[in-house]
This record gives sequence, C-alpha cells and structure tokens, in this order.
Amino acid sequence: MAHLLTITKDAPRQLTELFKDYLAISKFKVVAMLVLTAWVGLALAPDVGRGIGVQFISLLGIGLLSAAAAVINHVVDSEIDSKMARTRHRPVAKGRLSKFHALSFASVIGVSGFTMLVIWANTLTAILTLFALVGYAFIYTSFLKRATPQNIVIGGLAGAMPPLLGWVSETGQMAAAPWLLVMIIFTWTPPHFWALAIARKSDYERAKIPMLPVTHGIDFCKTCVIAYSVLLALVCVLPYLIGMSGLIYLLAATLLNTMFIYKAIKLKVAPKDDTAMDLFRFSIIHLMILFVALFIDKWLVI
Repeated sequence: MAHLLTITKDAPRQLTELFKDYLAISKFKVVAMLVLTAWVGLALAPDVGRGIGVQFISLLGIGLLSAAAAVINHVVDSEIDSKMARTRHRPVAKGRLSKFHALSFASVIGVSGFTMLVIWANTLTAILTLFALVGYAFIYTSFLKRATPQNIVIGGLAGAMPPLLGWVSETGQMAAAPWLLVMIIFTWTPPHFWALAIARKSDYERAKIPMLPVTHGIDFCKTCVIAYSVLLALVCVLPYLIGMSGLIYLLAATLLNTMFIYKAIKLKVAPKDDTAMDLFRFSIIHLMILFVALFIDKWLVI
C-alpha cells in the first residue's frame, strides 16, 4: 500500500517529466519558429476568404508534421547525440524514452497533421509538407548529415519550406513570391548552423559528423559564414524589390543584416570564447524579427 501511495504521489511529477520529454523530442521552439514563418507565408498570400479557424488548423497541421520530423531526427541521431555534450541528455539518447515510443508518437502526430492538412487546407499542402518531413528526417538526417560537409546547405531546403507551405495552404497553388521567403531561410541556414558547429566543433569530431569546421577547418568555415551573411543580406532585399513588402520591412532587413554581417566579421577577425554562440543566438532573433517585420509591413497602414 505504501508503494502504491508513493507511485500515486509521484504520478504528477512523472507525468510532467514525461510531457517535457515528448516536448523536447518535438523540438517545440524550432517548430514554433517554423510555424511563425508558415504563418507569415499564409498572411502574405492573396485573401481567398478562409476563416481564422481553418487557417489555425492548417498551421497546426504543418506544425505537427514538422514536430514528427523532429522526433524521427531524435531517433535516428540517438547514437550520435549520446556522444555529444550538447545533446547527450536528450530523452531518446539518454534512454528516458524508447525508440518505439518516440516513433509511435511521431506516427500519431504526423498522421494527425497530414489529415488536418488534407481536410482543412488542401492535398498539395499535405504532400509538400510530407516531402519536407522526408527531406529533413530521412534524406538530411540519415544520409546528408553523415556524408558531406555541405550537408546543411543541401538539406536546408527542407527546413526552409514553411513559408511556401503557409502560402499554398491558403491558395492551393504554387507562386513565385513565397519562394523568395524560402530562399531567405535557405540562405540563412548555413551561417546559422555553422556558427553552432564552430562553437561545438569538438562534439562533431567526437561523433564523426563531417560538419564544415571539422572537414575544412574553423578559419575556412568563418569565411563561409561571412560570404553567406552577405548573400543573405542581398536575398533579403528581394521582397522589397518586387513590391512584396515596403519600407518597414526594408529598414528591418537592413538593420538586421548589417548586425549579422558585423557579428560574422567579428567571428572571423576578433573572436572570443562566446562569439560563435553569440552569432548563433542572434541568427534566431534575426529570422524571427525579419518575418514579423514582413507581416507588420503587409498589414500596418502607415
């Protein structure tokens, strides 16, 4: 009886810890950022009279499929994660969640998300989102990540898709405009991840992952970060040049990319112990504010 009482008393704590573990393997913060960019893609699409409720369910479907891809990533990378200081405490790598339970969870949320998109958005969005899942969870995680130092460049397309998915969920068809938003994230991804790879180079060496600073050296990787930062600044101007956005976005993009380039150059010429992680953290803020500025520019009347 005492044992049962102990279990009963611990049940809320155990459920809380279990919830945290499932939230962790879903990469909630990353998925939230993806859904934000999908929402902006949806908001910039032509108004076709869809209700807010239907739009919300569409974004939820995209989020659930993205979370399913993240869970599969945790399962496939569990052995690698156990060798890296940054990831060794992840639930699957640590053994707190079994691979079977994680994959079951991925199946449930993945099927749920796909079904939501088919019913409340359209089949094209569902298929494109599924392709993005396959691209990230299998092609990138299972193959590219282990095969080439250009892994994040090639595989970055899967993570760059949400703005297009948001647009297509609203319109049911492709268009050129959302591909510019995809291009922004695609160009942003390498300097974002390379900054982290520089800071965690020893982890990737230990796990035998051919990230660019491991295969070509930190100095070369820093040069690539600068090059991509400049390219990102140029790509970010395109929405303004085609009339997709206005001066609010242009001002935000200019300030954000100037800071990005400054931090990239600082990483190259005057690095300190935390310079790489500082750039990595700023890149997240950069993308978030950039897409919020796109939304504000679209809907705020000056």
